[in-house]
Amino acid sequence: MRRPIALLSVILILATIVYAKSKEEERLENCATVMTEILNIPDGIPQDLLDKAECVVILPSVKKGAFIVGVRGGRGAAVCRTGEKMDGPWSPPAMYELTFGPSVGFQIGGEATDFVLLIMNPSGGKKLLQSKFTLGADASVAGGPKGRTAEAATDAQMHAEILTYSRTRGAFAGVSLEGSPLHQDAEANKKIYGKAVEAKDILFGGAVTVTPAGKGLVDLLNTKSPTNKSDK
Repeated sequence: MRRPIALLSVILILATIVYAKSKEEERLENCATVMTEILNIPDGIPQDLLDKAECVVILPSVKKGAFIVGVRGGRGAAVCRTGEKMDGPWSPPAMYELTFGPSVGFQIGGEATDFVLLIMNPSGGKKLLQSKFTLGADASVAGGPKGRTAEAATDAQMHAEILTYSRTRGAFAGVSLEGSPLHQDAEANKKIYGKAVEAKDILFGGAVTVTPAGKGLVDLLNTKSPTNKSDK
C-alpha cells in the first residue's frame, strides 16, 4: 500500500514542477495586468500617444527595497509594432531590465512602483535594439503627459524619443527616468523561448511566436491600439 502512495506522491510532485510557472512567465503576466490597469485609468496615458507609439516597455512592481540589496532596477518586457513600417500587429514580448539612475529612488518612495515607457519614433525603436543604452544620454526622454488626449503636452514631451510613466498605490504620473540604463535580459529571453535569441529577432525578426504567458499583453495592445497612427 505504501509503494503506490509513494509513487503517486512522486507523480504529483513532478506534475507540479512541470506546470509551475517560471519567474519569467509570471513577469509577462504581470506586465499584462499592469498595462490593463493603467490603460483603464481615466486620466492615464493619452490614447493618441499610445496610438503613435512604436514600442511599449512595461516594468511591473519595482520596489525601492531592492536598492538595498543591490538590484537597483526593475525587470519587465518590451513589445513593438511589427512590419517594415512598424504598422503591423504587436510583436512577441522581449525581456528587458532597467537600472535606475541616481534621482529615481526619491521618486519611487517606499512602495512598489510600476513603470511604462512609450517609444515614440523609429529612432527610439532602434535604440531599444541595442544591447544597452541610457535614457537621456543615448535617447531623449521625458515624463509623459497624462489625460484623455495629449493636448497639454509640452514641446519637450512631444519631441522626446521616449515618454515615461509611473504608478504607485494608484497614483499615476509622468516620471523622469533620465540617466537610467535599459538593456536586454538575454537569460530571461532564453528561458521564455527555449533558445538564445536577440531582442531584435523577437521584436522585428519573426524568430519566435507569442507564448501563452505573453499572449495577454500582446492581445491587449492589439485590441487597445491596433493601428499605428504616427506620421513618423
